Amino acid sequence: MTAPESAMSSAVVDVAIVGYGPTGATLANLLGQQGLNVVVLEREPAPLDLPRAVHFDGEVARIFQSIGLATEVLHRSRLSAGMKYFNVAGDTLLERKPSPPSGPQGWPNNVIFHQPDLEAVLRDGVGRFENVDVCLNTQVEGIEDRKEHAGILVRDAQTRQTRNVRARWVVGCDGGRSMVRELIGGGMEDMGMHQAWLVIDAVMIREVELPDITIQYCDPERPITYIHVVGQRRRWEIMLMPGDDPETIVRDEALWRLLAPWIKPGDARLERRAIYTFHALIANQWRHERLILAGDAAHLMPPFLGQGLCSGIRDASNLAWKLAAICRDADAKLLDSYCSERRPHVREFVQTAVRLGSIIQTTDPHVAAERDRRMLAGDDEIVNLSPPLGPGAHGGSMSAGTLVRQPLLSDGSRLDDMTGPRFVLCGATLARTRQTQALWALVDTGALAWISDEALSGWLEELGACWVVLRPDRYVLDQATNADALVNLIDRWSEVIRTAAPVSSKLRPEPVLS
Repeated sequence: MTAPESAMSSAVVDVAIVGYGPTGATLANLLGQQGLNVVVLEREPAPLDLPRAVHFDGEVARIFQSIGLATEVLHRSRLSAGMKYFNVAGDTLLERKPSPPSGPQGWPNNVIFHQPDLEAVLRDGVGRFENVDVCLNTQVEGIEDRKEHAGILVRDAQTRQTRNVRARWVVGCDGGRSMVRELIGGGMEDMGMHQAWLVIDAVMIREVELPDITIQYCDPERPITYIHVVGQRRRWEIMLMPGDDPETIVRDEALWRLLAPWIKPGDARLERRAIYTFHALIANQWRHERLILAGDAAHLMPPFLGQGLCSGIRDASNLAWKLAAICRDADAKLLDSYCSERRPHVREFVQTAVRLGSIIQTTDPHVAAERDRRMLAGDDEIVNLSPPLGPGAHGGSMSAGTLVRQPLLSDGSRLDDMTGPRFVLCGATLARTRQTQALWALVDTGALAWISDEALSGWLEELGACWVVLRPDRYVLDQATNADALVNLIDRWSEVIRTAAPVSSKLRPEPVLS
């Protein structure tokens, strides 16, 4: 569809999202849920119907839960059967165990999916909100960062007409070649990986015995990754070696020679072939004035940890409640915490992905032999990372800035389903006194959800706290061990807690079925 008139009116919207991939669509759902007025600007007329990202983790599933879409996403996905790194002799160098049905976040630890399926669910989710306008086939021609808002010049790709959009904040979810990043400037930190790989996606049309797990073939003569995606979909990622001609290696005859150890013509339909250069880059500056970066616009990482898409979804979750609070008159300095928290966090994922990539990308036989000796002598296992946030909008306790697991409450429900996208106080109740008056005011107005449940006692004991305050993105704001400390904690953050609370979003009416 083309850009609706409502998005192009003279009114200033709260947030303009440039780019409608998984990060932009997740952010649109989160902001729509918060009741903000949002416009999404996407240059393509429809979602790309080709596989790209294939993995997300339990934290990302929990974010999908927060926008009411986790069940539908999981219905179209499958649990990871695990991953193994094999050397040439067939020895296991490294392993990630199969995903259990439920992990610490209340969802499977590792999930395999087909990106067009995920994008369809996320975009259908955005369709629930009248306060979110989606403008497809719309090219952003320029952005002017003004004092009170940003002015965005857009062109309808079909009619070639140009119009203006005004937004208080602009979030660039526009990928690795981000226009918004170029406007912000500051360059990127290069973490030292630039390796070309051939990616082949195939759809099986005949039964062939293939592994269910993901396999990293650590062969110095030709490193290869194999992935069973969903259903009949399979992927091979094949590292380009010296002497490979990028133009000829993507032709059918070359592809089938490379795939011969697994399948032959007639076994599968080749859906996509593309050469990608795996990069490890992080933007030095994630925000300038009213322009902000998220997803691949802010960071690029090789796929060996399966965390590229996950990191973009985490950006959206961290950013959404802060934008909501600021749009409802919280101090704009809160937004300074976005980069300070997210950049160190994502850096650990990029570094780990680079380290894992160095294992499989080893092409010197002598170095590979030493790698095998060292790794076979150990007992390494890949586990889901959950590093603390960098310094920012959280307190000074040991648990502050960490992601906490999602416990089940006494009635069997998940914690987040009982609270919604707001700050949450977990712990015993307190009497209504003059001392606790401000705390109770936040509870009474719905800005602060208070969960007091016997099922949380062991969880709180593990954290060494009587009370824990969770942010809307489910990272710990801070914890308290006595009533005075809790009251001081709430007083210190009361303005942010109040303004971050969602207002009633405008849901589109359900269609009438005849």
